[in-house]
Amino acid sequence: MALAAVVFDLDGVLVESEHLWEENWVAYAARHQVEWTAGDTSTVQGMSAPEWAAYLADRSGTSETVEEVERAVVDGMIAAIEAGEAPLLPGAGPMVREVSAKVPVALASSAARRVIDAVLATHDLTGEFSATVSSAEVAKGKPSPDVYLEAASRLGFGGEQCLGVEDSSNGIRAAAAAGLTVIALPNPTYPPKPDALELAAAVAEDNDDVRRKLLGYLAGEPAEAAR
Repeated sequence: MALAAVVFDLDGVLVESEHLWEENWVAYAARHQVEWTAGDTSTVQGMSAPEWAAYLADRSGTSETVEEVERAVVDGMIAAIEAGEAPLLPGAGPMVREVSAKVPVALASSAARRVIDAVLATHDLTGEFSATVSSAEVAKGKPSPDVYLEAASRLGFGGEQCLGVEDSSNGIRAAAAAGLTVIALPNPTYPPKPDALELAAAVAEDNDDVRRKLLGYLAGEPAEAAR
């Protein structure tokens, strides 16, 4: 079946923001005299906002509601984005614009809706996306396929008709489980597990490489050439 659309992840693919999430989780836990570890970050990566907020609430022993915990962290993220602390990764802007000029593109992110909208508006990319989905808007976050299935559906396609770009273990697993042809862009700070990378059709070095691979697949090049 011909590939006809592309679904991008946000954190670690389009913008450099994974560290900001971790900083905000660490800060929230520290306010409750709890040390947030790299293991905690690994556990919550890919979770939807309600899921990680519930984990953080339990981990920190706070008396605040899950909704209040989520709001506190997301407020911190929005402040960081508005302060210019979530720059586009090199090549991300041209990649999105060139691909969106050829096929419909969507976003499937674990970020809260407010964060998605703020990032795209800040970098003038809102109009490039035909659909954007937060995993808070589906039943389960990554590694479940829900957010990718919903993004593909909003574009009018099945998962098997779409390419996906992901940087993390749970993201790759989610996109692959939804039937997408996945291009992995391994996050250098939080590298995907080997078993997750095996699910990817190709592994890219940077977003310029992702762009070339996407355009190759969309042009119907053999898998070997696109890789």
